Amino acid sequence: MWGVVPAAGRGSRIQPLAFSKELLPVGSSVEAGVERPCAVGEYLLERMVLAGADKICIVLSPGKSDIIGYFGAKFGNADIFYSVQHNPAGLCDAIFRALPLVAPDEEVIVGLPDTVWLPADALRSLPKEGLSFLLFPVEQPEFFDAVVLDDSGRVSEIQVKPSEPKSKWIWGAFKMPGSILEVLHRLWNTRNPRDEYIGTLVNAYLDAGGAALGVKAGKAYVDVGTLNGYRAAMSLLSEERFRDRTMRARGLRRLRILDSSLDAAAG
Repeated sequence: MWGVVPAAGRGSRIQPLAFSKELLPVGSSVEAGVERPCAVGEYLLERMVLAGADKICIVLSPGKSDIIGYFGAKFGNADIFYSVQHNPAGLCDAIFRALPLVAPDEEVIVGLPDTVWLPADALRSLPKEGLSFLLFPVEQPEFFDAVVLDDSGRVSEIQVKPSEPKSKWIWGAFKMPGSILEVLHRLWNTRNPRDEYIGTLVNAYLDAGGAALGVKAGKAYVDVGTLNGYRAAMSLLSEERFRDRTMRARGLRRLRILDSSLDAAAG
């Protein structure tokens, strides 16, 4: 399974930074008992690996070689490959830079590396077949791509940053086989002008008889590309860590109580 990470954007909303926005420190992780800062892009790669990705293609612009220096050739059990988007031509163009690497029968996950979302294993809920979108509820869908579903859960429309959104659910990632990625690429090449956003391209795909599924498995979603989003991501991760520690503490207490009961019964 491939994970495709479009990371060629300039990050103008959160500048000035002395490094690529995908390396912005957000939260932390513990490795071998040592706590270290986490780059925001790590959260997406972690979620892709949890979903089964064993190969990841990060799409860069020419001036973002610091991402190569940070991630190197491997993340967890996944090998990392790099592709270059020479000119800023939008999200669709960046995603299709990975197409030469993907076989038609391979699964592909696409996500945005300047976001943090929960639960971490939500990508596992997406089916293997067809095009599917992982959806998250947000309070201000007008700042994102709102996904409108029919009664069966199929996507009827994707509204790109709508002034009057018909849905509070937005997409945070999507999955498809390589064969559908090829179909989308062929359709994209026929359109003039070519689509910058994935939402308008998918709408054309649906109009041409294609189908897509929306899966409401997401619980929380934060775009870290703004200062307010950065603060919200730090708060979300802090709350999640507190919940994890609380659950572990409760689990340890239950184990101690169970051990005490067993010892008493044995005595």
